[in-house]
This record gives sequence, structure tokens and C-alpha cells, in this order.
Amino acid sequence: MPSAAERYSNPLTERYASPEMSRIFSPSFKFGTWRRLWLALAEAQRDLGLDIPEEAIRAIQDHLHDVDLDRAAELERELRHDVMAHVHHLGEQAPEARGILHLGATSAFVGDNTDLIQHREALLLVRRRLVNAVAALSGFAAEHRGLPTLGFTHFQPAQPTTVGKRATLWIQDLVLDLEEIEFRLETLRFRGVRGTTGTQASFLDLFDGDGEKVAKLNRAVAERMGFDEVYGVTGQTYTRKADAACLATLSGVAQSASKFGHDLRLLSHLKEVEEPFESAQIGSSAMPYKRNPMRSERICALARHVITLSLDPAFTQATQWLERSLDDSANKRIAIPEAYLGTDAVLLILHNVASGLVVHPEMIRRRLREELPFMATENLMMRAVRQGGDRQELHERVRRHAVAAGDRVKRQGLENDLLDRIAADDAFGVTRQELEEEVRPERYVGRAPEQADEFLREWVEPILDRHADLIDETPDLRV
Repeated sequence: MPSAAERYSNPLTERYASPEMSRIFSPSFKFGTWRRLWLALAEAQRDLGLDIPEEAIRAIQDHLHDVDLDRAAELERELRHDVMAHVHHLGEQAPEARGILHLGATSAFVGDNTDLIQHREALLLVRRRLVNAVAALSGFAAEHRGLPTLGFTHFQPAQPTTVGKRATLWIQDLVLDLEEIEFRLETLRFRGVRGTTGTQASFLDLFDGDGEKVAKLNRAVAERMGFDEVYGVTGQTYTRKADAACLATLSGVAQSASKFGHDLRLLSHLKEVEEPFESAQIGSSAMPYKRNPMRSERICALARHVITLSLDPAFTQATQWLERSLDDSANKRIAIPEAYLGTDAVLLILHNVASGLVVHPEMIRRRLREELPFMATENLMMRAVRQGGDRQELHERVRRHAVAAGDRVKRQGLENDLLDRIAADDAFGVTRQELEEEVRPERYVGRAPEQADEFLREWVEPILDRHADLIDETPDLRV
């Protein structure tokens, strides 16, 4: 047997995701949930009149948390069936329950219902991560609500906005993701006790044809496992559309995080806003001066993986045969845990970055000074028209001045002198001092500060108030 150092380990669990998310997809959680399901089934069957001895119930209760993974693996190698290996293993530990374990059930009873429980627990953790990311960014948006910054469309200079208003765009995407997560939680259902092809034939036989008791059994087990609703019908498995829907939602979260990461990488290049950079952090092994946006790049890298993984359950759902086929199983073991682990990692990094964003106001003002004169020309032209100038003649003068100033900047590498040119042109009748007042950045941001205030007050604060118990301290990253 190769040592741990000689075996592949998943970076999601070793480097990026939290222990909390890793636990949800751990063998301990999975097989412990199988045992809780067998206990819930036995208790509900007893309550509905089947002859389930109390000592059998107690025996299962006594062994809910002591799964021996080595023994289960040994049995699986012998039986070539994971569920039956664990049935036999629990039967060895709790012989009083051997005769009633898994009574009337098929493998999907423990497998599928556990998958749905993992979805629920993982979605709750993703919700918590989202709330914290929103909280961190909302503080940043409020702090910089009024700081003018150059806006960009096509990554070309456009009308100014504010640093805080730009942050609300990131927050809004995350708020929409939070709504999606909450919808998934509200509509996630339990598979229940359905039998081999979903007809509940085995349970109907157990209860001597009493269909009402079978329906009660279905609801009772769901309630014991914390679900208010079960899917209306199933084949052997719950519809794989549930997996596809949940991972599509995770893909949406990854898309939002990736947008944030890409924006921050661009802003870092512009030296306007940067992710936190620690005193001993090394940006490059060859270039000591570099401050690479490594965390933002990691967000984008992991988000790409989550987005790609969302295709797996979509194809699985599209190719399921009749009441079920088994080509979903191996794929689900990889795609679903990794999608949640990846999303968890992405949001942890986003929270960490958003809590320590560094703004460089002087760099922001410098870029505004370079571009605002061009953007102010429409206002300057209208001012001159109001003073009696000819609009068409003024337009041509502005065009010539702007071309000359642009040539000076692009070809000669000199400062933008458009304002000097306009001040020297008598057709505009404006002084250099008046022009400086005209190009104050605050005049060009529209309602950006008020929009930031309104969005934070009307959209974000109610969310943070509702989920105040979910807000954590800024997470430390392992790498």
C-alpha cells in the first residue's frame, strides 16, 4: 500500500475548502447518515405496526457513530456492493437488528436520501459563505460610496462612477445568488421510501396491502430526517434534475465570484484597487517587486472548475434510462462534492479579499485627470452655445483640440493639455480656473453615491439583519 505521500490528494480538501464543507462529504458523514436512515426507517415501521423489537432499535442507536471503514471496505471487496457491505457491517455490530435492517428498502433509500441531505447541509453552508461575502463587500461599498473613479465599458474609459457604486454591482450578483440558494433550500425534497422502481411494492407487501400506512411511512421517515416535503413520484432514484439544478445554482455563484475576481485583477493592473498583500508575501519567485493578485486569480481558477462541473449532472439527467441507470453513480461521487467544495473555497477567498481591499485614491484621481477633459467637452460646448456661440463651429473646434491633445498623449507620452487648448481658444470664453471647476469628478458621477446608499439600505441591510447569526470573522486562508 503506497504511503500518503505517494497517493494523489485532492487540492480542494487539502488546500482550499473548509473542514466544515469537507466533513459534509466525508465517509463519516455519509455512512453515519445511512445508519440514521436505517434507524428512522425501523422506528417509523415500528410505529406503524410492524414487529420491530425495541432491542433492535436500541442496537442501531448504540452504533450510529462507530462505522469501521476498514471492515466495511473489506466486506465491499467481498460482496461488490457498497450498501450491502454496510448492512452486513452494522449487522455484525448490532446483531439484534440484523433481521430488520434495510427492511423493504433498496440501495437508493440510503444512497439517494443521503445525497439530498448532503445537498441541504452544503447549501446551508454556501448560504453562510454568501452572507459573509455580501457583508464584507457592503462595508467596502459604504466606505467608498462617494469616491469618484473612472468607469469602463469594453475596458475603455467611460463616464465616471464611484468605487462604492462599482462594489454594489458585485454585491447585487451575490444577492441574486443568495436568492437562488434560498429557493433551492425551500424546494429541495426528500426521496423517501419508494422501493426498487419507485412503486413502493415491497412496503405495500410489508403492510399487507395497506397503502395508507405506506404513505404514512414515507412522510414519517422524511420528517425524522428533517424534511417537510417528499418528491411527488420517483423511479428508483430521485430525479437527477435536482442535482442539475443545485449545481447550476453553484455555477451562478462561481460566475459572480469570477466576475469579481476578474474585475479586481484589472483594477490591480491599474493600481487603483488591490487585494490584501501581507508583509512577508512573495509575489514572484523571480521578480521580487511584483504584487500579483494571486487570491483573485485563485477565485477565477476555482470558479471555472465549478462552472464546468455543472455540466456533469445536466448530462446525467439527460441520459438517465427509464426508472434508473447506474451511469450516474461514479460521476456523482466526483462532480457534486467537488462543486460544493470548490464553491466553498471560492467564497472563503472572496470573503478574505473583500475584507481587506486596498484603495489607492491618488491613482484613481490621476486617471480621472487624464480622461475627464475629453468627457467634459460636451458640457463645455453647451456652455459656449449658451453664451452665443455657434454649435457646429464649436463642435469642430472641440474635435480638433481633442485630436491634438489625444495625439500628444498617445504619440508623445505627454500630459493631456485639452483644457489648456480650450482655455486659449476665445470661441469658448472660459478661463483655466473655470475649466478646473467644470471637470471636478463629482460633477460626472450622476447618482452613483445615492444609488449605493439606496441599494445598501433597501437590499443589503435586510439580508444582513435576517442572517446576522451567520456572519463570521474574516477567514484565514491556508495558502
